[in-house]
Amino acid sequence: MPNQLEKRKLDHIQISLEENVQAKHVTTGFEDALLVHKALPEIERDKIDLSTVVFNHKFSAPLIVEAMTGGTKKAAEINANIAQAIEQLGLGMGVGSQRVAIENPRLERFFTIARENAPTAFLIANIGAPQIIKKQGVKEAKRAVEMIKADALAIHLNSLQEAIQPEGETNYVGVLNKINEIVQTIDVPVIVKETGSGIAAEEAKMVKAIDVKGIDVAGAGGTSWAAVEYHRAKKINDELRQRLGETFRDWGIPTVVSVIEVVQSAGLKVIASGGVRSGIDVAKALALGADLTGVAMPILRPATKGSKEVKKTLQFMIQELRNTMFLTGAKSIQELKTIPVIITGKTAEWLRARGFLPKLYATRSK
Repeated sequence: MPNQLEKRKLDHIQISLEENVQAKHVTTGFEDALLVHKALPEIERDKIDLSTVVFNHKFSAPLIVEAMTGGTKKAAEINANIAQAIEQLGLGMGVGSQRVAIENPRLERFFTIARENAPTAFLIANIGAPQIIKKQGVKEAKRAVEMIKADALAIHLNSLQEAIQPEGETNYVGVLNKINEIVQTIDVPVIVKETGSGIAAEEAKMVKAIDVKGIDVAGAGGTSWAAVEYHRAKKINDELRQRLGETFRDWGIPTVVSVIEVVQSAGLKVIASGGVRSGIDVAKALALGADLTGVAMPILRPATKGSKEVKKTLQFMIQELRNTMFLTGAKSIQELKTIPVIITGKTAEWLRARGFLPKLYATRSK
């Protein structure tokens, strides 16, 4: 019989597959970021170089599969299928929170399966902020990295989800100091990662000051973990948690806004995630300054079917990225970061109100 934590992981998978868990009214902002079509691209589409080096690792394309799950048999199948696909494509992936395996070593095999199926790919270990506060922190971080022979460690910030969960842990006092201890101790890059609510300039500066190497913005507009917890609460007739889940479904900083705030304020490696649904979204995020992009929900269902389905979905996105680069005249990822982007609508309003200048993106040229 699965324990409470394992059952929660299974619930998250099933709800994400069966229910609408997307944000309702807030959007990612990708619709407000417009790329300028280049009628005379003067490049050859099939010779475009999609490769990039981030965290001293070469990626065949700037795309990773975001952390989704772990710690159960179903999750192991999902992670194995993703791992096989990203190994073949030369990409990267994150595993879900390893807390369950740190607390119960018999479940480690559900995470180690990722490295077994992706011996050379970029793997990101994962622990949560509330857990490193409760525990020693450094010990758990080292164990998470060793477990999957990870190339980096993500410390995920999920305050919104914890605030909605019936069993949520909402003590965040001292989290920055705990992250600092981990950064100073472990040998792999530390990435601070949100889980659907975005990261603002202020927090970006705070984590830069303690030598965190990257930020995964995981902005609002895609999957809402408040919505996921709403459906969990509904199953057990928890009226308060249902209400909280529905009320906070659209909470957070939209992905595009978060990418720009972090890029312009911190100078760290940035992973753009949160509602990334196509290769055009990938191109827009990179043009705005992100170094990698992350996808989760588009991969979840294919990952329940097999590695071929995951590979096909990722290949579609990569070809969409290639097409977008061709149509904007960018023959490399570095050139893509210099093309003009027109930022409009609510995204532009937000940025101007916060002291950022959308016009700077519109007037640049490679």
